[in-house]
Amino acid sequence: MPDQEGEELVERAEPGPEMEIVHLLRAVAVDLGRHSTRFAQRNGMHPTDVRALIALMDAARAGEETTAGHLGTALGLNSAGTTALVDRLERAGHVRRVRDARDRRKVTIEVDERAVALGWSHFGPLIDRAVDLLREYDERELAAVRGFLTGMRKAAV
Repeated sequence: MPDQEGEELVERAEPGPEMEIVHLLRAVAVDLGRHSTRFAQRNGMHPTDVRALIALMDAARAGEETTAGHLGTALGLNSAGTTALVDRLERAGHVRRVRDARDRRKVTIEVDERAVALGWSHFGPLIDRAVDLLREYDERELAAVRGFLTGMRKAAV
């Protein structure tokens, strides 16, 4: 006989349009992860390297400088792991350490333009397809998609 907690889990998993969307979201996340893994493998990178480059590019797009400490926190890495990651990316020519002009103790991490070009060569077609799909939606539908994805990001942390 199932316990009350088990019965509650069954109730939450009832089929319906909401669960269909949840399963589609999970499938998209898995597919995007595989796409990213292929990029990492083809370019001799670890999947965390790709996540780091994405975090750095997102920060740059938001006008934020990223120190190694901030990057480590964003990726859930300790100090030693972050240093090894940045060293690896720097040796590969994907990032550079830049000393602050006002405070030489502060070092930020910047993505090299060649890494951006490499990323676009792999992810560009996928991004273009996503943009094409989104152009088929009206403003109300885009707001709904944006709201759902923003809510899911908040729920996932």
